[in-house]
Amino acid sequence: MENRPFRPDAAAGELLEEYADLIYKLAFSRMKNAADAEDVFQEVFLRYFSKRPVFDSEEHRKAWLIRVTLNCCNKLFASAWRRHRASLDEAMESAGDEPRCQDESGVLAAMDKLPPAYRTVVHLFYYEDLSIRQISMALRKKEGTIKSQLNRARAMLKEELGEGFDV
Repeated sequence: MENRPFRPDAAAGELLEEYADLIYKLAFSRMKNAADAEDVFQEVFLRYFSKRPVFDSEEHRKAWLIRVTLNCCNKLFASAWRRHRASLDEAMESAGDEPRCQDESGVLAAMDKLPPAYRTVVHLFYYEDLSIRQISMALRKKEGTIKSQLNRARAMLKEELGEGFDV
């Protein structure tokens, strides 16, 4: 079999248009920096186009993409390179500079303090508008587990942001 360069067809363009934001935002919420999120984004679509998986439904495709995104994030976190380098944000904070990205209500900073599993569930539920059932399928966890994680994350956010903030 000869190696031919990949030439995206119309379906590939539609797939990228449909899921690019979801994949990038999810990767960014896990990795906390644009460069790593871009690496994950590229890896997810590279896997998709090289494996060409077959799906039962569009919901199944979306769940596969979310699962692969999280797996790629976990793989990058586990890499030796990632374990042995200081992030630019940490270096800037230790130098006394303001954090790079702030919002008025402090929601982003509070989200960053959540454990990764909770941050993922909150992101998928609130930012990607996925149902508990869809999140459950994508993460391969029971719906009860997703509900518990979402409730715990809400409680942690409420504690961090103060009683006046409604999650």
